[in-house]
Amino acid sequence: MDNGRQSIDRFMAGKTFAVAGASEDASKYGHLCFAGLQHAGFTVYPLNPRAKTILGVTAYPQLSALPERVESLSIVTPPSVSERVLDDAIAFGVQHVWMQPGAEPDRPDAVDRARNAGLTVIMGGPCLLVELSIRRK
Repeated sequence: MDNGRQSIDRFMAGKTFAVAGASEDASKYGHLCFAGLQHAGFTVYPLNPRAKTILGVTAYPQLSALPERVESLSIVTPPSVSERVLDDAIAFGVQHVWMQPGAEPDRPDAVDRARNAGLTVIMGGPCLLVELSIRRK
């Protein structure tokens, strides 16, 4: 039986990451999640349809525009956007998704679709920033 710790460990074991909702605004959680993964040495791509770059890295409008498939996706978008991001994650073969607090989609069946498609979905618990902080120690 899976537990939250196993899901987080699988998410963090990914070789490539993306952050949906990455932002150039340093006060936004999307920026902090992207910067945290980048600072920890992970290959990470920012997803933001309105940005050209985030911290000097080319930003992409959606998963299908990335130069490679990512294994782990952190979602830091408004709930109204999160459902579409989850559907994209299913379509493009993402294995692990971490819904950051407040990004949970408005319709719970979006999460059910992702889990039924075989994705590990982390939500309702700690955020990625907490995990990165723990791993730095």
